[in-house]
Amino acid sequence: MNGSKRTIEAGGGAKAAAGDRPLATMVVLEGDETGQELLEEALRVLDPRVTRVPLEFVRFDLSLENRRLTQNQVVLEAAEALRKAGLGLKAATITPEGRDDVGSPNAILRAAIDGTVIVRTGRVIPGVRPVAGVNAPISVIRMAVGDAYGAREWRERSGQDEIALRTETISRRVCRAVAEFSFLQAKRLGGKVFGGPKYTVSPIYEGMLKEEMDAAASRHPDVPYEPQLIDATYALLLSHTGEPLVIPALNRDGDCLSDLVLQMFGTIAGSESLLLSMDEQLQVKCVMAEAPHGTAPRLRGRNVANPLAMILAGAALLSYVPGGAGQRASRAIYEAALEAVRAGVRTVDLGGQATTTEFTDEVIERVRAKLEVWESLRLQA
Repeated sequence: MNGSKRTIEAGGGAKAAAGDRPLATMVVLEGDETGQELLEEALRVLDPRVTRVPLEFVRFDLSLENRRLTQNQVVLEAAEALRKAGLGLKAATITPEGRDDVGSPNAILRAAIDGTVIVRTGRVIPGVRPVAGVNAPISVIRMAVGDAYGAREWRERSGQDEIALRTETISRRVCRAVAEFSFLQAKRLGGKVFGGPKYTVSPIYEGMLKEEMDAAASRHPDVPYEPQLIDATYALLLSHTGEPLVIPALNRDGDCLSDLVLQMFGTIAGSESLLLSMDEQLQVKCVMAEAPHGTAPRLRGRNVANPLAMILAGAALLSYVPGGAGQRASRAIYEAALEAVRAGVRTVDLGGQATTTEFTDEVIERVRAKLEVWESLRLQA
């Protein structure tokens, strides 16, 4: 494997982790430039000596250099490991422009785990002014495959004119996964499922997602449900300030919505991105977490980039450790990271002076303190 895979056992020395066998394996997908640096910061927080969750970390080098060296073989190996482990944390990677180059590893990883749902949640970050007074979290649950992406396109001559055509497809299985997870997320956030596709104009194509949203609503009668057409959804978002929202969406609609929603909260630094695979019983079987930002080459090596999104990605991943063993640590990381920002420990992009490592150090100390106090009080996550 050309030195592309490395295994790190669960850390020792912590009271709850020392001597414990790993509860799960987390596949670490290394990346490029500042993306890799921020991944390392997130892994410092996920260290079992910090979280008290004994994990085994298996690392794959998905840097552009190694993908080229192995002709993407390392991505295939990492994808297989991710499929088996069910948990993966990915750094940002470079996608080269050349058609004959190695491309992006995301499509390979997505296909390998049968990823069907992408989740991005915007939330208020202390000290960052949101747009239009929004104050409750908004999650966008979008298709990870199909729709406008991967569509077959071609052009035809028509007299003196030229016509461009495209054939798009979506599947009921993916629509069902998006709809079901939307209601599960709304229940988790204490919010409502809101929005939806333009099913009035496209009752056959976009109507399939609406049908599955309605079916999911019948399975979850305790979750508020307010379907809206996609254009109305955009308009209403700008005046929404109330309860948490969860918006199910087609692939391209969700891509656009995610960008809008994250910017409504003033920064993308406080949002993690999750790729989910669900089984036939609509249960999550595999999760890959990452930050929504890119590799930020201009910040490489300067120790000024904001690790918040990558740290939150790691926290989200812990909540999927089998048996719920990571729930307490996940909550501790979320709270510690946002409390650190609230206390004024902020990187430059958020108006502070903390370095990347200083912010991570602060989060680690707060996580340790929380877990110690919760343990002494026997508090549950």
